[in-house]
Parts: sequence; C-alpha cells; structure tokens
Amino acid sequence: MTGKQIVIRHPKTLSGLEAILASILRGPKELRRPLDDMNSMLWELMDGSNDFSTICSLMDSTFHERIAPVEERVRASIAKFYSLGLAVIRQSPLSNEWNVSARFDPTGVLEPPSEKLELDPEEE
Repeated sequence: MTGKQIVIRHPKTLSGLEAILASILRGPKELRRPLDDMNSMLWELMDGSNDFSTICSLMDSTFHERIAPVEERVRASIAKFYSLGLAVIRQSPLSNEWNVSARFDPTGVLEPPSEKLELDPEEE
C-alpha cells in the first residue's frame, strides 16, 4: 500500500450532440474520480491478492473508529465500485489474468496522464 490518493480515470462516452458540443468547447475526454484516503487504501487492497476478511482487518487496523462497522462499510464501498463497473467480485484469487498496475488503461483509449497530476515516474 502506498498511502497515496488514488485517482481513477476513465473515458467519457458521449454521443450525438454531446460529442459535438464537447469537441467545440474542448471538453475533457475523460472522467476523473479522486478517492478519499479510505477508498484509496481499499482500492489498493482490492488488487486480487487479498480476501474480504484480510481487507477488513487491514482497513480496521488503519482507520479504527472512522471505518466502524468495518465489514458493512467495506462491503458498501466494494458494491459501489462494482456498480460503477470499476471492480469485479471473484471467489478465487487473481492469478495474473489482469494487469492491475497503476496507469494501466484497459480500454486503450485514454491519453497518458497530464503532467499537472504530478504522478511519480516509477508508477508507470
């Protein structure tokens, strides 16, 4: 766990008039979802190497009363990630089937992150 704030980037899906207006107005081509400290840690723990009870234990030992009741809060956050299409629920450990590294774009559509984000170069 890095302890850094996670920003999830994903491409905007616009159609018709929205796409034309976004092009004319030079609107951003991506959505950014900055996560708070608890969801940033949860995001890092959801890399496929930890089961639910391990995630809850680590979240509880880090955030104590802020995350209580830990299982309910973690379950709700995971459900939100899932409903947004940002996570999948697995019953078995992840065995390198997916790239879960920082800056990886599974869509292949996003441009490289802006320099304004001041990301660490080793996170490539």
